[in-house]
Amino acid sequence: MLTLTPDERRALRAQAHPLKPVVMIAQNGLTAAVLKEIELALKSHELIKVRVFDAEREQRDAWLAEACETLGAAAVQRIGKILVLYRPNPELHKAAEAPKTVRKTPAKAGAKASADRPGKPVPTRSTPGKPVANRRGVARNSTKPRSRPAR
Repeated sequence: MLTLTPDERRALRAQAHPLKPVVMIAQNGLTAAVLKEIELALKSHELIKVRVFDAEREQRDAWLAEACETLGAAAVQRIGKILVLYRPNPELHKAAEAPKTVRKTPAKAGAKASADRPGKPVPTRSTPGKPVANRRGVARNSTKPRSRPAR
């Protein structure tokens, strides 16, 4: 069973707040099929909510402890009939941390770096290059008189 520090638990509770329950435990209780669904959800999401129907507090606590023990997860919190489970999945973080390859073009022999050369100024939205006719705000900068549509 995984243990969490109070700071980790607080951060995981904050992350779990907007989540919806993905697994439901109903009248048959914590069966092998339910454990398999919790396993799949933990593998793909790491942090999940489980909703329990028709059970007393002691039974919900027992199911939470059994699920954590069986799956190697940590109980983040239990509020009423909602259980929050966490189990880290290193495969999810491996895909996110894959280094991005940057393709660099080889520099020419006698060329200076582009930062040393003055180039064209980059146009910004605050200083448009040319006034655009028939557009509010920008058309006021043009030399043509504005015509108003007839009503």
